[in-house]
Amino acid sequence: MRGGVPLLHLGRETGSRTTATKPTAPVRGDQSCDLVTVPARQGLEAVDILRRRRDQESVGPVLHDGACDTLGFLVPPGTADAWDVPGSACTRTDGRGLRIPAEPPGSGSGWLLPPAEDAPVTDPAVLRAALDQAARLIEAADNCC
Repeated sequence: MRGGVPLLHLGRETGSRTTATKPTAPVRGDQSCDLVTVPARQGLEAVDILRRRRDQESVGPVLHDGACDTLGFLVPPGTADAWDVPGSACTRTDGRGLRIPAEPPGSGSGWLLPPAEDAPVTDPAVLRAALDQAARLIEAADNCC
């Protein structure tokens, strides 16, 4: 815990189904969230895909954990209940009060895209599509030539 704010822990639990839930409020330091964790290579590709969308707000805060070589996408609470994307994990808040910290949690981590007062968390359905597309692009690049 840093400054009274519990830290986010990456990739501990997964759900079984993915459903679309639209974020309804902007990110605030006191807002609970779930965290989708993916390998850094796939996550970086997904961030690029999301940032090229017309609606620039399609990607919320993203945490980079250099020690584990992962990216964590902040998503609405409850996302883990239905998350089933292979190669990823979704950490549930389960009422444990996980909050969006202003500072990156833990050494070796940092915000790739920091939280902002007016930025929503990432829509799980949009994230799933971007992760699927990223996986296809990586597979094609790895199998090329």
